[in-house]
Amino acid sequence: MNIRCFIIDNEEHALDVIRKFIINTPGLELAGAETNPLLALNKVTGGDIVADITFLDIDMPQLSGIELAELIGTYTRIIFTTAFSEYAVKAFDKDALDYLLKPVSYERFLKAINKAKEKLNPERAVSKVKEKDHFFIQSEGKGKLIRISYVDIVYIESAQNYIRIHLADAAYLTYLTMKEIEETLPADRFMRVHKSFIINLAKISSVESGIIHLTDGSAVTLAQSYRKEMLDMISPTLVRSKRL
Repeated sequence: MNIRCFIIDNEEHALDVIRKFIINTPGLELAGAETNPLLALNKVTGGDIVADITFLDIDMPQLSGIELAELIGTYTRIIFTTAFSEYAVKAFDKDALDYLLKPVSYERFLKAINKAKEKLNPERAVSKVKEKDHFFIQSEGKGKLIRISYVDIVYIESAQNYIRIHLADAAYLTYLTMKEIEETLPADRFMRVHKSFIINLAKISSVESGIIHLTDGSAVTLAQSYRKEMLDMISPTLVRSKRL
């Protein structure tokens, strides 16, 4: 069975180096690659990415590799990559399989892989897969991560370069695009109804004249381009009289 590898690095060039090493090494399989650490966190904890090994850069904006390792360490084993040797002690404190100093040579990469093979649990990461029911966002205060459960979301709105996630009793602003958050959400539970709005289908109270009323009292616009999709979704649950 191939060893599944995931790469998290905000530097495209460094990411591409490791990607090529994985692709060209027999016995390895590329499970994915991500430059955004927050999106990577959600993919791993949500089960979208299942990896035996994650090559994780340490010095990243939004969320450092050391912080990220604490959050995904039960899902995947870590091999740290960084241009700064002073991080080595912290890396091994996180039970890392190895520590690669950039620029990474293929010879050093293979050495890390061979070391990893000796330590990998036979059951591997597949036992960690579970139904995805939440994701993490970074709050306006740097360094703070907030867990958002799908069931708590009422709707999400665009706010220029940010999005605002509305819960029944709170709202959080975070630096994501509507496209990025839409890719994170399960399509059977959430729907884009306007260029500026995504709603939780379970939170619909009523739909009237192009306006969707939600259970928290909010009302969002149903754009013309999304009306057919909304009607198609509602139709199977619409109870009609069979009387003539």
